[in-house]
Amino acid sequence: MDTDRGRRAAPPTAYRHVGPPVIRAAARDAPPGTPVASAAQLSDRLGRQPAPAGPFTCTVGTDGVLRPADRRSEHVACAGGGAVPGAGEVEFARAADGGHRAVEMSNPSTGYCPDTACRPAVAAALERAGVRHPGGFTYAAVFRRCPECGETSLAREGFFVCVFCESEPPARWNAGPPIA
Repeated sequence: MDTDRGRRAAPPTAYRHVGPPVIRAAARDAPPGTPVASAAQLSDRLGRQPAPAGPFTCTVGTDGVLRPADRRSEHVACAGGGAVPGAGEVEFARAADGGHRAVEMSNPSTGYCPDTACRPAVAAALERAGVRHPGGFTYAAVFRRCPECGETSLAREGFFVCVFCESEPPARWNAGPPIA
């Protein structure tokens, strides 16, 4: 049992890929996500996409730039194999001003298992690109690595129970080695 349940560890500033090595190896040949640092770049990217606009697999590079890719893309491919401050999915809709806004924003990435604390990195990347967003995650995935069996699980509805061995993973993020 985790005795630190009431305290929260400092979140990582970037996440390494913790998914299967075979996926990381296969992703080397896949195109990375398109860097989107402005509203014009996002409109150009979405102009090549049939409606509706997403959801997209996306990562935030260590440069703070959002990189959306086709939803069927692996996050590690989207990130070009590198570490990321944030990863998940974003869905866009046409804004009243003719630009785009993010209507869904989430962090599910089983390759990086980012903590919910990555939300500011995703929000900042969207803001840098001039994209309005919901503020918080519309869905927040909570990943934990089980200290008993070593498997990574997704905690659901506040229940921290390993789906593989039914032991209790810690309440704070421990899904992979953080990069300080």
